[in-house]
Amino acid sequence: IENGELKRAVGDEHAFSYRHSIFCNEPLKVITKTKIDLKRADRADIKALTDDYTNRRKTKQPLKYPSAGSVFKRPEGHFAGALIEKCGLKGFSVGGAQVSELHAGFIINTGGATAEDVKRLIDHIQKTVFKTFGVMLECEICIL
Repeated sequence: IENGELKRAVGDEHAFSYRHSIFCNEPLKVITKTKIDLKRADRADIKALTDDYTNRRKTKQPLKYPSAGSVFKRPEGHFAGALIEKCGLKGFSVGGAQVSELHAGFIINTGGATAEDVKRLIDHIQKTVFKTFGVMLECEICIL
């Protein structure tokens, strides 16, 4: 919606790339409907690929708790989760928001986390990582 009007974006107008689109720079633009054209492939190949992705997610991501996914963008030359872990922040919490013990790049809701808990935890992580390594972590999630 622009000035209260629905707009249609097609193909390259979305500027999709790795972890980016027009929606990243303009958070007031919201996808309300989508049409995706898929290509045919062998059912067994698709299943094998899907199973592989699912298994990797189960071993590396904290799927037992609600989360907003990966919280920070990968800083050049580093991995956000590794920097957070090296700061000793795995398991650190603010209210019900906690740095995942499985993958430090995720903030999980252990129960009753508020948006303020998550924001305060993000701020603490950013300050701690910057103080320790001189790297400012940039949020991957969009906070409105």
